[in-house]
Amino acid sequence: MEPGGLMATILDGKAHADRMLEVVRQGVEARMARGLRAPALAVVLVGDDPASHVYVRNKAAACAKVGITSLEHRLGADTPQAELDALIDRLNADPAVDGILVQLPLPKGLDSKEALHRISPAKDVDGFHPMNQGLLLEGLPGLRPCTPTACMSLLAHHGVDLKGLRAVVLGRSEIVGKPMALMLLEQHATVTIAHSRTKDLAAVCREADLLVAAVGRPGLVEGSWIKPGAVVVDVGINRVEDPGLAARIFAGEPKKLEAFQAKGAVLCGDVRFGEAMDVASAVTPVPGGVGPLTIAGLLTNTLQAANQQG
Repeated sequence: MEPGGLMATILDGKAHADRMLEVVRQGVEARMARGLRAPALAVVLVGDDPASHVYVRNKAAACAKVGITSLEHRLGADTPQAELDALIDRLNADPAVDGILVQLPLPKGLDSKEALHRISPAKDVDGFHPMNQGLLLEGLPGLRPCTPTACMSLLAHHGVDLKGLRAVVLGRSEIVGKPMALMLLEQHATVTIAHSRTKDLAAVCREADLLVAAVGRPGLVEGSWIKPGAVVVDVGINRVEDPGLAARIFAGEPKKLEAFQAKGAVLCGDVRFGEAMDVASAVTPVPGGVGPLTIAGLLTNTLQAANQQG
């Protein structure tokens, strides 16, 4: 696929996630056929955040689908840092655990960076440890952040040739923005990182042949910000409850607006999907775009970690 198509294509993240999970399932089967145990993913859930509980359930269901063992460790919201650190130390030392995931966000009073940096780089299936981030910077093999890795896989599957492409990454987090920019550079794209303090943000976005939006601001990117024929990857997932905001950002999506009026809240991305479909050559939807890819990327990393550890 090349930017500049006549009609926008929906990049179906769910379908591609299913393809990725099938590869993982086959990898688990091959591993067990060699007499090795199934990979094991330890998930640490601290507190009672409802969204975190949903995410953990979804991850456990995906693990079951591909034959990965899911080990859940729940801690109360008042858990001290020392207790969380001690649990991570035990999981690091446990040879029956291949991957460790600390579900974010953590409750107030807990230092997420301290927890994430404590995870052994060999078991850091989120790809957040400084050692794994450094390997990415050097262009060396390692456990890479799940969301950008899966986004790159989606683009490759759809034949997006990144060589020489002008890519704009909207967002600068260690989870998506920065690693996404590095992966695009690795594939010879010309990359600009933009963010909330970028001057004339709309004009910067309009230069993009590939626009990756990952800022967590519902409907920030309007159709007028998108270069005709661009490929748009919307990483944002936001819950919209304000009627005025919904009326503005869903003006081009009557079905989404109807759903909002019926439910009082809907999920949307950082891009105004209806407007993007009229301008871009390809767009990821929200939901059903990048979200399913993140879990598929996580389980891909879990299998990789297990194979590297023996």
